[in-house]
Amino acid sequence: MTSMFDQFEKASIRSKNNNIMAEMNTLDYINMTLADDVPIFSKTKKDFTPAYKVTHVVLENRYLVAALSNGSIFRMHLQSPNTRDEISLSKFTSCRLSNIFLDPTGHHLLISLVPTSKEVGPELLYLSRKTNKLRATTKFRGHEFTEVAWNNLNTSESTTGPILLGTSKGMIFETEIVLDGEKFFTSGFSSIEQYWRQVFDIGKGTNTPITGLEYFEIPGANRLIIFAATATKLYYFTGKGDQDDKPTLQQVFNRYLNVPEPETYIEVESNLRYSKLKFYSDNLTTPNYFAWMTGKGITYGKLECNSTETLSTIKSNIKTIPFPKPKYEDYSVSQKFPIAIVVTEFHILLAYADMVKGVCLLNEEVVYEDNYNEAFGKLVNILKDSRTGDIWVISETAVFQYKVTREERNVWKIFADNQQFELAKKYSRGNEVCYNQVLIKEADMLFDKKKYELSAQIYAEAESSFEEICLKYIQADQQDALKIFLRRKLDNLKPSDQTQITMIVIWLVELYLNRLEEKRLTGQGDTVAYLDIQKEFETFLALSEVSKCVKNNKSTIYDLMASHGDKANLMKSTIVNKDFEQLIRQNIYKNSFHEALDVLKSQSNYELYYQFTPILIQEVPKHMVKALIENGKKLSPVRLLPALVSCEGEHHSKEVIKYLEFVTEKQKNSNKSLHNLLLSLYAKYEPSKLLDYLDSQGNELGMINFDVHFALRLCQERNLIKACVHLSCLLGLWESAVDLALEINLDLAKEIANKPPEEDVELRKKLWLKIAQYVVAGKNDIQKAMEFLKQCELIRIEDILPFFSDFVTIEHFKEAICNSLKEYNQHIQDLKEEMEEATKSAETVREDIMKFRNRCTYVNSSDVCDICNIMILIRPFYIFPCQHKFHSDCLREELEPLLGPGKKHKLAELDKRLISLTRVDNVSMGSTGLSNLEMCRAEIDNIIASECLYCGENMIQNIDKPFLDDIEYEIIKKEWE
Repeated sequence: MTSMFDQFEKASIRSKNNNIMAEMNTLDYINMTLADDVPIFSKTKKDFTPAYKVTHVVLENRYLVAALSNGSIFRMHLQSPNTRDEISLSKFTSCRLSNIFLDPTGHHLLISLVPTSKEVGPELLYLSRKTNKLRATTKFRGHEFTEVAWNNLNTSESTTGPILLGTSKGMIFETEIVLDGEKFFTSGFSSIEQYWRQVFDIGKGTNTPITGLEYFEIPGANRLIIFAATATKLYYFTGKGDQDDKPTLQQVFNRYLNVPEPETYIEVESNLRYSKLKFYSDNLTTPNYFAWMTGKGITYGKLECNSTETLSTIKSNIKTIPFPKPKYEDYSVSQKFPIAIVVTEFHILLAYADMVKGVCLLNEEVVYEDNYNEAFGKLVNILKDSRTGDIWVISETAVFQYKVTREERNVWKIFADNQQFELAKKYSRGNEVCYNQVLIKEADMLFDKKKYELSAQIYAEAESSFEEICLKYIQADQQDALKIFLRRKLDNLKPSDQTQITMIVIWLVELYLNRLEEKRLTGQGDTVAYLDIQKEFETFLALSEVSKCVKNNKSTIYDLMASHGDKANLMKSTIVNKDFEQLIRQNIYKNSFHEALDVLKSQSNYELYYQFTPILIQEVPKHMVKALIENGKKLSPVRLLPALVSCEGEHHSKEVIKYLEFVTEKQKNSNKSLHNLLLSLYAKYEPSKLLDYLDSQGNELGMINFDVHFALRLCQERNLIKACVHLSCLLGLWESAVDLALEINLDLAKEIANKPPEEDVELRKKLWLKIAQYVVAGKNDIQKAMEFLKQCELIRIEDILPFFSDFVTIEHFKEAICNSLKEYNQHIQDLKEEMEEATKSAETVREDIMKFRNRCTYVNSSDVCDICNIMILIRPFYIFPCQHKFHSDCLREELEPLLGPGKKHKLAELDKRLISLTRVDNVSMGSTGLSNLEMCRAEIDNIIASECLYCGENMIQNIDKPFLDDIEYEIIKKEWE
């Protein structure tokens, strides 16, 4: 249950942590509290009340040791409050306790006693945590010790390691205390000091007590740093020390024996008889800051702890913080001074007799004030556990623990106000609002100092009004800084912010184009500065996000470049963005047709060929056709027809012919439109190639790739008779073909007359008669006519006689007529012989038929079907002269897949007919004397049993048929896998 005093104590705490309400006026969308409501320092009273008042107290590693007013030493572990004990000092009645010192591990305690009478001298006692036995040091009798510098790296419970002791006379001793059984060597008498040595004398015989003493060993550097304080001076010693050479620390002091004393200390004026020296370290080895309390205030400085640090560098980094003034000043009362201090990272806690104050080390403001009730007695000490960092305040009758909660929470603002922006950013990164305010302050400072480009970089990182910042740079006419700001803003945008990206990219393009245009207008187009801007612009356009944005807004970007007259960048932009269509257009507008063709060939969008071929084939026909041929099947010749048809003139047409020849001959393209165009160009410009082309197409009308009627009409218009003859032959216009051939070449006509099918004797004879009429008519040349008759067997003398004039006598044809009669006579004789042979063959067939009527075969009861291997007699069957036997159903099942579509269809119809006849009428007779049912069965037998399955033509025709079809093959293949 909380006591009334505790409740009062809590009510009296006044925290000066100002909750900073940051109305961030520069941000039009942020307005929130920057600081937490939890106070930085909060106090908790522990459930412990000593039996007697506390006079002295020390605390390390959660181990508390207190000197009580009854003359005893009280020890307690703070994590186990029940583990406590008391050690009486009653046997030292002639002395009083002046101070106690506890090492960082909490295992070694030194007790300094001063005599109450002149008969005895001062004593120094040692007490180990493991025992209750007090041990007196024999070497240090006669010295009053006011400070001890412990070895911070020592972890042993049985030895202290090298330590320093400061006296009330200003002397400094080095020693190492070792428990019995742990000594490395022994002297002639029993003592706990392994060694002892006076290493320095600050007082030089005066009463100058040592009020602060600390030393630090820098790990890995073999370097020692020693601080010693008096009421007005702070001494600094540094040097190397060999741990194997004892005493270790004396080696450092030896360097300063001949050094002028003012070069070893910092001095302040102080009327206070004591001072306090404390350090802050974020580890257990090297200190980061020191705080030295004197009558003038708190001397505070940063330590680097490196090989280059000297007393001069420490002096240059120190500042003095005055003691905080009381809230209500009373000039009648002398000023109160702290009795002890504790240093944290950013604050110092000052313990007075009745209060604790917290002062910020950065701005020297009091941030915490805690008044203590008289019921707890006066404050004895404020301590910081060097191992845990816990802060404790001990009064005469109570123990309090202080909790430090995010003491760095508002230091960013102090650093920012002091223009220490790197530190401000370091301590505000965890809070986006605070970090943003630091960035804006830094950018504003740089802008005010006219460091525009640096400020632009910082503004870009901050969440601030975009329009306001851009306006500031525009008003200041700082285009380069604005460009940097926009570039950085662009880098910070997400890919989803497409609208902002587009706006900034277009604006930046405009800025670059403005700068380039300014340089060109002033005649600086070839200078290094211009080239640098151009290079920067190209780098900008090559960025992935920028490139993507330019592609999506090509027309706008191209319009901007065109408006600035920047044709070079317009061309480069189209190349970089692979906007080949625009690039080709630009080259065509400049009449650079060869360059346009080169661009067209360098890209892979073949749609552009169809778009620009009509123009380029007119301007550079040879190179364009070459490009078309090089692309081969990648292009569709049919889609190029409009461009090819548009070509006029012999030069252009011959190039088109080259392409069409490539398409038809190399690519074997059979499109009629292409062949018609090629034929028309042949007819018009290269008639010599026309006949070769027609011959290459063959004589099968269905295999010809051009329109024969169109070709014939075209050749008639061009009076290409030979081509007309060829085309007429293709169309079967044989008489017309012969008539045309007779106009130019008799031999050609004869060749045409022989082309019709041999079985069409009448047509061939008619054609030859036409030729005969041409040869005979009007000439009456008997000799030529006779020679002509020898060339054709179809024409006789009697066929051509009508073509001769009436004045020609028969005696001129005597020989021809006799030869014709002889041929007729021979033909009659041949017919007689053929008739005799036919009669003999008929007689032979009759005899064979009679023999087959009486022929039979034998079937054994053990015979089986050659298909199913089952007895043949159990079902209807067929037997063939080759002795193969099949069941009728087995034969049909095997044979049916081998039948053609016609026979399959007829067999199905016969099956239907057989079923209907069986049901209706099976006795009606047909014209052959057989019943309809028998006739139907006979037809089925003719289809199924016309020949043996294994010996007939079906087996020969299906010799190349695989044993397994595709489906069966795949099934068996999977089974085998």
